[in-house]
Amino acid sequence: MKASLFDLTGKVALVTGGNGGIGLGMARGLAMHGATVVIWGNKPEKNQVAIRELQEYQGPVRCRRVDVANEDEVKAGIGAIIDEFGRIDQAIANAGVSIPRKDMFDISLEDFRRIESVNVHGVFFTLRETARHMLKRGESGDRGGSLVSVASTASIHGAARNEHYGASKGAVVSLSRAMAVELGPKGIRVNSILPGWTRSDLTERLQGWDKFNSAVIGRAPVGRWATGEDFAAIAVYLASDHSSYHVGDSIVIDGGYTVY
Repeated sequence: MKASLFDLTGKVALVTGGNGGIGLGMARGLAMHGATVVIWGNKPEKNQVAIRELQEYQGPVRCRRVDVANEDEVKAGIGAIIDEFGRIDQAIANAGVSIPRKDMFDISLEDFRRIESVNVHGVFFTLRETARHMLKRGESGDRGGSLVSVASTASIHGAARNEHYGASKGAVVSLSRAMAVELGPKGIRVNSILPGWTRSDLTERLQGWDKFNSAVIGRAPVGRWATGEDFAAIAVYLASDHSSYHVGDSIVIDGGYTVY
């Protein structure tokens, strides 16, 4: 047993959407605890800023421009990680998009397709291709791995004018539960994380809105927005061997918003 419960030395972790917000917070936690970290993002300049920050933790860090909604790009990205490092021990499917809230009667088919292509298909492609590698690795006796999807509390409570986003995140939870049942016997654990209101590019427009901060953020018992750093520890825990019996869960991290 390693001296530290959460020593991730020798493990390789992928974080999609890892160049900012929740993803960068998770990537930072993993790097701090010794993991080799690969981040995917669509914005090369933002990727490079994140890489420079993560390099202070000494371990190998890589970035790649990958559109997770593109199945071929995901397959190529997973292949590149395996070619360089020989393995993937954890994949966090965090990349996601949203669009401005709309009256439900104005939500178009294209709105749904845009959100589902990243939030649902992108999660599935990322976790499926990582699982494919993990299963193949398991054939040689090296079983196991951790797959994590990042959903949202929008999957479990209603928000008016947000049906398209909530539907995509509900699908992520259901998808992850099904994968947990299918892959659990093979030693691969699958869990979802459900963040509450978090400072990120997706919520930038709301962060300076006084009425929203008072009525919504003020409702949470902790009374503040989450930051990426609030998700570092859960990423480390789920990457560690000490979460080996934690399977099929939907882990809510929302400052108590959902229970109040």
